[in-house]
Amino acid sequence: MVGIVDYNAGNIKSVERALIEIKAEYKISQSPLDLENCEKIIFPGVGEAKYAMGQLKKTGFDSFLRDFYSQKKQILGICLGSQIIFEHSQEGDVDCLGLLKGTIKSFQTVWQENGESPNLKVPQIGWNDLTYSNGSSKLLKGIPEHCDFYFVHSYLIQPEDKSIVKAFANYGTQVPACIEKDNLCAFQCHPEKSGKWGLKVLQNFINS
Repeated sequence: MVGIVDYNAGNIKSVERALIEIKAEYKISQSPLDLENCEKIIFPGVGEAKYAMGQLKKTGFDSFLRDFYSQKKQILGICLGSQIIFEHSQEGDVDCLGLLKGTIKSFQTVWQENGESPNLKVPQIGWNDLTYSNGSSKLLKGIPEHCDFYFVHSYLIQPEDKSIVKAFANYGTQVPACIEKDNLCAFQCHPEKSGKWGLKVLQNFINS
């Protein structure tokens, strides 16, 4: 059984539709108690990091996710859920879950730090292809490199350990698109909105 964390900041319906499409058993809840016995967790999210962290603390999902991770149970983060698993976000200047070491920075900050000045709109909205790195991810198994996935974001992951980046997109700079470490995998893009290859990611997660 896969649990979906509903903390009033998630793209819940699109994730639910995708799981129905691949015939996966799932449970959605706003209460950590309802998801304690789940074997895997999907941690989605859209919106602003500070608000999301407030909702996680309010519902108790912050400690639930830390415990779930420490128990070596599998977690899949999506979009905002791929960001606030790290230590700190510039978006609202907020401390996050700290499951992994790293920060979340705006495109403008990263471009400036790297001496880049692309003429690109922010947020990045639309399809972008993935280049695999560091051995790729088990959740990308069976998916050809350079397939397109759907992105909507203004901030990007800057992990301390670059080896956990298993795929990246290019948008004026390298954008970490897939992160994997131990029992935690996260996608900056939206697998649930990315057609057959996104469904393949979710199927790989269910079967892993």
